[in-house]
Amino acid sequence: MVVKRRNHGRAHRGRGKVRPIRCDNCARSVPKDKAVKRFHVRNIVDAAAIRDISDMSAIEGYQLPKLYLKVQYCISCACHSHLVRVRSAVNRRDRRPPQRFNRASRN
Repeated sequence: MVVKRRNHGRAHRGRGKVRPIRCDNCARSVPKDKAVKRFHVRNIVDAAAIRDISDMSAIEGYQLPKLYLKVQYCISCACHSHLVRVRSAVNRRDRRPPQRFNRASRN
């Protein structure tokens, strides 16, 4: 039988059944090992208010806390929001992780 992906789009090995999770975008039930997981780190305060808060702060050099979110998407939502992309049959065999880039050095 022709197989599109080596792991059939899942990450479980020898686990049998994996508990489902809910997609954060559309609430679709997806197996946990198949979901696309990302870790979002954002500032709690928006960019416009950061300077105002830092000016009014009594503590010099105070770092505002960040918001750490783990988001889990179904494959449909991950493709729609360009988190993952469709690859050709030849490129699907490439198992190297995608090229990482540093957002801070883009200025």
